[in-house]
Amino acid sequence: MVRAIMHGCNGKMGQVIAGLIKDDAAIELVAGVDPYTGVNNPFPVFKSIGECDVEADVIIDFAAAAAVDGLLDYCVAKKVPCVLCTTGLSGEQLAKIEEASKEVAILKSANMSLGINTLLKLLKDAAAVLAPAGFDIEIVEKHHNLKVDAPSGTALALADSINEEFENEYEYIYDRSQKREKRSKKEIGISAVRGGTIVGDHDVIFAGVDEVITFSHTAYSKAVFGKGAVQAAKFLAGKPAGYYNMSHVIEEA
Repeated sequence: MVRAIMHGCNGKMGQVIAGLIKDDAAIELVAGVDPYTGVNNPFPVFKSIGECDVEADVIIDFAAAAAVDGLLDYCVAKKVPCVLCTTGLSGEQLAKIEEASKEVAILKSANMSLGINTLLKLLKDAAAVLAPAGFDIEIVEKHHNLKVDAPSGTALALADSINEEFENEYEYIYDRSQKREKRSKKEIGISAVRGGTIVGDHDVIFAGVDEVITFSHTAYSKAVFGKGAVQAAKFLAGKPAGYYNMSHVIEEA
């Protein structure tokens, strides 16, 4: 059985993941890390990762960006693989992740959903056929009214998966309100919608002459991200040092 530490165990995602692991016979939470109290956890909880003295096979991180530096130091020192899910990291932190991955297994992805990561793979195949045939590409993403960044990191990851197939020759267009010109063939339009409690909704539209093909993904709860993180943790435990992402998890499934 895989022994896991939940870094950020008392946050919303931490509690979601704890609930998922509780019902999974292949993995168990042996400890948690969170500076905030008030949650009755069935495992020991430490205020910082440096205080944790419980042995584990993997760490799942859904904490604050400020805590990532200490987490990486711990993982390298203890040689404990880490599924890194925290967003909003600085350029310096991303560089530190690259360095840490030379010493220990690190898995990081723009979106932990197994569905989204399968879609990333499918889009490459679709774009290779449809883009040369003259299909225009548009992405529409929808999220709740509390989300502060736009477009979403997932929308950009979807665009990047397409653009990589064409040596990044496509330009991303986020706003056409100031343009009075015909759409370029070498652009990917990305639009953001914010409202209500939408967890996450992404449409990738390939619009051709007299036909439209749309790839859609809808997340109805945060549990889809938690399920992906748990699968990633089971995959990463025991892996050699390296920089992994969710495509590796899907390939092994």
